[in-house]
Amino acid sequence: MGESTLAVSVSVTATLALGLLLYLQGVEGATFVIQNQCSFTVWAAGIPVGGGQALTQGQTWSVEVPAGTRAGRFWGRTGCSFDASGQGSCNTGDCGGLLSCQVSGRPPATLAEYTLTGDNNLDTYDISLVDGFNLPLKITPSDTTCPTVDCSSNITANCPTELQVVEGCDSACAALNSPQYCCTGDYVDNCPPTSYSQYFKGQCPQAYSYAKDDNTSTFTCTPGANYNIAFCA
Repeated sequence: MGESTLAVSVSVTATLALGLLLYLQGVEGATFVIQNQCSFTVWAAGIPVGGGQALTQGQTWSVEVPAGTRAGRFWGRTGCSFDASGQGSCNTGDCGGLLSCQVSGRPPATLAEYTLTGDNNLDTYDISLVDGFNLPLKITPSDTTCPTVDCSSNITANCPTELQVVEGCDSACAALNSPQYCCTGDYVDNCPPTSYSQYFKGQCPQAYSYAKDDNTSTFTCTPGANYNIAFCA
């Protein structure tokens, strides 16, 4: 009887320990390593965690993101100039003229988006071209069972004329400000792809091409994975 009770006790203890371990893993969040593989300086940015940092070719930036962080994003800015106080401007991805971003960047900007431990108990991540394109981007989870997401095409090179801007390819919503491109007004619940979103999708099939492009563009990973985000990979 004593041996049986002891065995049950050990089993319960082991189960509780395993549960505690899994819980702790879930609340650790994730480390995002942002890497600049471009041949020029990129001013990386992140909200709600990160802020911003200049990365010369080959440099990396490590950001610890707590579990429960929702609607996070990282992006790269180009053509920036900042003074000693961290104020200035960028040609693409500018976030109110600050080196350390507090708000989203101005289009065009290729986005790496994420939510850690969402409602389905999985991390979600994606590359979004909803705000246009300025840099090739690749997301690689440390868990090799989770998909690597890549947008390596130079979309700017063949950008439609009406979307062309300095150092980028603007979103149709930002450039044309029409409900059918922004999925607003009469298009909130019924927003089909357009020729512009189809252009983006053809260049980067894994990326969000417009606001309603969920089915082929959202990826999941078990909590506890870390992520590498590379510009110009």
